[in-house]
Amino acid sequence: MVRKLLLSTKFLAILAIVINCAFCQGRVAGESVAKINSLNYPNPRRDENVFDTYPKNTTIKDPYRWMENLDSEETKKLIEEENSLTKSYLSKSPFRAELEVRLKELYNFHRFIAFFQKGKRFFSYQNNGLQNQDVVSMHDSLTSDGTVFLDPNILSEDGTVSFDPMSAAFSEDGLIFAYLLLANGSDWKTLHFKHVEQGDIYEEILYNVKFTSLLWTHDNKGLFYAAYSNQKNESERLKVNGEKNMKLYYHLLGTEQSEDVVAVEFPNNSDYLIDGWISDCGKYLIVTASPGSDNNLIYIADLNKINYQIKGNLELVPIVTKMEATFEYIANYNHTFIFKTNKDASNNKLITIDIENPDPKTWKNLVPEDEKYALESAKAAFNKYLTLSYIQDVKSVLQLHDLKTGNFIKKFDLEIGAINKLYIFTEQKSPSLFFTFESFFTPGIIYHLNLSAPSFNLEVVRENKLKNFDREKFAAEQVFYKSKDGTQIPMYLLYKKGLQKNGNNPSLLYGYGGYAASLLPYFSIDTILWISNFDGVYANANIRGGGEYGEKWHRDGILDKKQNSFDDFQAAAEYLIAKNYTKTDLLTINGISNGGLLMGACLNQRPDLFSVVVSEVSVLDTLGFERQPDGYTWVPEYGSPSNEKDFEYLYKTSPLHNIKIPNDPNKQYPAVMLTTADHDDRVPPYYSLKFISTLRYEAKNHPNQKNPFIIRIEKNAGHSLGEPTEKLIARYVDQYCFIIMNTGSKFHT
Repeated sequence: MVRKLLLSTKFLAILAIVINCAFCQGRVAGESVAKINSLNYPNPRRDENVFDTYPKNTTIKDPYRWMENLDSEETKKLIEEENSLTKSYLSKSPFRAELEVRLKELYNFHRFIAFFQKGKRFFSYQNNGLQNQDVVSMHDSLTSDGTVFLDPNILSEDGTVSFDPMSAAFSEDGLIFAYLLLANGSDWKTLHFKHVEQGDIYEEILYNVKFTSLLWTHDNKGLFYAAYSNQKNESERLKVNGEKNMKLYYHLLGTEQSEDVVAVEFPNNSDYLIDGWISDCGKYLIVTASPGSDNNLIYIADLNKINYQIKGNLELVPIVTKMEATFEYIANYNHTFIFKTNKDASNNKLITIDIENPDPKTWKNLVPEDEKYALESAKAAFNKYLTLSYIQDVKSVLQLHDLKTGNFIKKFDLEIGAINKLYIFTEQKSPSLFFTFESFFTPGIIYHLNLSAPSFNLEVVRENKLKNFDREKFAAEQVFYKSKDGTQIPMYLLYKKGLQKNGNNPSLLYGYGGYAASLLPYFSIDTILWISNFDGVYANANIRGGGEYGEKWHRDGILDKKQNSFDDFQAAAEYLIAKNYTKTDLLTINGISNGGLLMGACLNQRPDLFSVVVSEVSVLDTLGFERQPDGYTWVPEYGSPSNEKDFEYLYKTSPLHNIKIPNDPNKQYPAVMLTTADHDDRVPPYYSLKFISTLRYEAKNHPNQKNPFIIRIEKNAGHSLGEPTEKLIARYVDQYCFIIMNTGSKFHT
């Protein structure tokens, strides 16, 4: 749910299908929707004696609470029954094989995900096409083919062990590579080490690691990492309050984890998430403490003062002492530290803090806030430059500034698209900057900027090419529409050129709207499939709750203003229909994780507006999330159901608690498909199990409800993290089948 959630993308499309036996017939456009016989649904036990008491003595039953015990035989049996039903329902498509062939064809192109440099060596993340996991390669030069350095594909037969590219880190001398592995998509990871020159993997493995950066000390002897000490096994990690008391440990290379030293902890604030940075000069550890995805405190420890001898709790000097904004370390020179912050700057700005005199009154603006556009990323390079990536009307813009004065130097020309902030690589002392650029129709260009050259020209290092795709046949249109309160909301529309606005186009509307995550023009195979093989309209709504227009845009779509996100999304659907891009019978909506909360709320509030809802790894109960181990980290975004004010708005919109099947023979809920995974420890699968069971229970007394409600539970998978290509394609096929069955849209080669 926190940032990296992120943002997995759309996962949808269409396929013609014929259903028989217990199922009604599929349709072409205009015919009746394919149905599922409700008598075939599992009939899970309801325990009417389970309830919770909320503020104002409000008692709310939770009859499916038992499903939260994922290890029980009853829950396991239910999962098998649900998967069996879903497989039977979706398996009858005469085009499944053809669709799988097409998806494999689209995925089967050599692609570079990122490129970076450490010392004299270059490294890349790449995939030869259908590999389940991306591979780390090492290169002698920018143009060499490279050799395999780390291949996660050999670590498991089914491709479910993956490498976390965002957290990998080299020692300062570039000789040791520290990296995290995860199994079955879990947020829990193991920490490993590999020697770059010798190729040896170190014997020590560090466990209980989660939500951490890897911070090497500049003596190359060890690193800091965040972990939990009170989790012993998978069952323990699922217990309520099991994920508190995070600590920052120091690990000396070549020793056992049992010898690791607790360097930073906050015993009086057990819910703090702890992370940080090592300063560019190597002298300081910068520590960040936060209750979740929101505001944070900053502390600094002088490592040079103790000669890098970490023997216990470090002496921390408080720098940012009020939990009122976000602060991110960017660079430093001497005692002057540069931070990116939204303190008094909704669109972010860069400030300098003298750590020897950190009084807020002495803070200085280095790069002031842009009144219109949000500063998304800042990197220091070559000891004198800052590269700044802005979001300008939902597209990336790259600028070069002076490190010490903040003065603007140059803007780089890029097409409408996105710079992936996770794949911008440089070091303050290095003249080289690498970044990955994508657009809706560009599957990735890796640029290199040599800041030692006076021209500051961008050089293309690698450019990915999608097979059998002519981007000139398609159009990307940005529109702005009014939400319920009159706010102008941006939305991208993708389609084949020559589209007829006659209301008969199958359309897919995607949204997220949370955690300040910005839906920029990133490339995705499922979008290409939708607009090319289904002649569909793809709509990407940049609703409030995201970060497209800074922190105010985010704040206007969270907590007691969360309804704004739902209103924005419903207004997007109304726009598509009013402008004759599509009609209700052909409109599918899709969201993931926090976007699944969006799907559930809109399903309940406007069931008349959509034909199909596909909701993935979804937050569907905003009253019960504090029962899960890391639920407390969601409170800054959603509020706490134990708080009277928060409870009032949460209860009004919580998807699980607001299901209302229309009591009208001419109305019903749209067709609903939920997808989840048995190892999702960020948004556990019981959210979806309880919601689908409640949907069906409420529909029993409404014979007009003919549209199907189904759920797909992936085995050995998590919150879309490290999902193998093979599993991803299989999930796409199933989702496309469901959409075509319930809209009548057609697939063509």
